[in-house]
Amino acid sequence: MNKLFPSAAEALKGVVKDGQLMAVGGFGLCGIPEALIQALRDSGTKDLTVISNNAGVDGFGLGKLLETRQISKMISSYVGENKEFERQYLAGELALEFTPQGTLAEKLRAGGAGIPAFFTKTGVGTQVAEGKELREFDGETYVMERSLVPDVALVKAAVADKSGNLRFNLTARNFNPAAAMAGKVCIVEVEKIVEVGELAPDDIHLPGIYVHRIVLNATPEKRIEKRTITEKA
Repeated sequence: MNKLFPSAAEALKGVVKDGQLMAVGGFGLCGIPEALIQALRDSGTKDLTVISNNAGVDGFGLGKLLETRQISKMISSYVGENKEFERQYLAGELALEFTPQGTLAEKLRAGGAGIPAFFTKTGVGTQVAEGKELREFDGETYVMERSLVPDVALVKAAVADKSGNLRFNLTARNFNPAAAMAGKVCIVEVEKIVEVGELAPDDIHLPGIYVHRIVLNATPEKRIEKRTITEKA
């Protein structure tokens, strides 16, 4: 089965549709699938519910899809760097399901592992637990969280072989493997594609069985979210 596609637009074709639940890897602007997000914007696909730790920034990352109103709901942990997100949410134009960061990661991991729900202490006694099942274990109260199984996962990796085995670069690994495992269809954007066997087994972070489509983006922008420099004395 050929998993390689000539462009991000071709990789999305026939897979993305209006109204889907979609997971997008990355943490802030680290490890986001830039080309796939741009192609998703150009596709005009709308009414998306997007699972992502962050919502990008104004004009970049998922911020591009917020500008075009293609996202109707976000399932996120932190959204504080995006003014357009804030404006839409406060105006009632965008639905938001705030989820503690560790819980969000576990929701994706559990979805990929075929686990429909799990119990956690995080959020007990707060708005996070409202309307959810509570249960006591060993004298402690836990809240039940449902796993997430997105229709499509868009992820970013450093290297893929032609079978879809992936290697991520340092902290760009973040939410990408969990999103890839949870998605019913996983589309990955990589900076380099190698032949099968070129990646040493110990260098493979995610096996190709989870990856359905691969697209090459050899020169991503890799924008820095906040540039901090040391002031000279």
